[in-house]
Amino acid sequence: MNKNKSMAQFKRSRLERKSEEQITKKTVLLGFLSIISFLLIVVFGLPLLIKFSIFLGDIKNKGVKDQVEKVLPPLEPRLILPYEATNSGQIKIEGVAQAGVEVELLKDDVTIGKTQVSEEGDFVFDNVVLDEGENAFSSRASTKDGGTSDLSKLVIIIYDDTSPRLEMTNPKEETLTIDYSDFDVVGNTDKNSSVTINGRFAMVDDNGEFKLKIQLAPGKNDIEIISKDMAGNETKKKIVITYDL
Repeated sequence: MNKNKSMAQFKRSRLERKSEEQITKKTVLLGFLSIISFLLIVVFGLPLLIKFSIFLGDIKNKGVKDQVEKVLPPLEPRLILPYEATNSGQIKIEGVAQAGVEVELLKDDVTIGKTQVSEEGDFVFDNVVLDEGENAFSSRASTKDGGTSDLSKLVIIIYDDTSPRLEMTNPKEETLTIDYSDFDVVGNTDKNSSVTINGRFAMVDDNGEFKLKIQLAPGKNDIEIISKDMAGNETKKKIVITYDL
């Protein structure tokens, strides 16, 4: 009886040891697999995780940038004209604006052309036709997303191809002979015109009158009077004064 009992206990103890050995082997195997899995994640998974995070960040930043571009319109352009009047019926209009936008040119509030702004931020409209008198130009920038700037500052240019008036008061003749050397050249021209007499500027008052004292040399003196308006139109007159001692 006792012998059978001892045999049963021995068999049970042997089975328990075998079961514990199997559990230990499984634990070691699981631990080894866990370490291998961790190393694989570190070597291969972490870079992928970083790349994925960067990808998500780029998408987010692009979304924010697109929203900003849609919310914020481009800056208004600036037209550049170095003169206020011209005697040419066609001109070139240059300007600066935000790089990459499209600029629309308006003349008297009517669109007459569109152009793309360069990477340097400048643009140009060639062969712009002018009407006689005042021409008012403005511009507006727009983006591909539909953003539109305010109108630029108005620029006015005058087209005038008429020569200025030039009337001589002294002398009225084209030729004359006098016996004194100091002579006052006097005349009248259009307001805002400039007058030169033999290359010397004569003051022009608000009424268009001008006067300049010149010194005559003995004998014949050629005098050239030129009146020039803001548009560059000129009127010339030549007189000959003989200083006879």
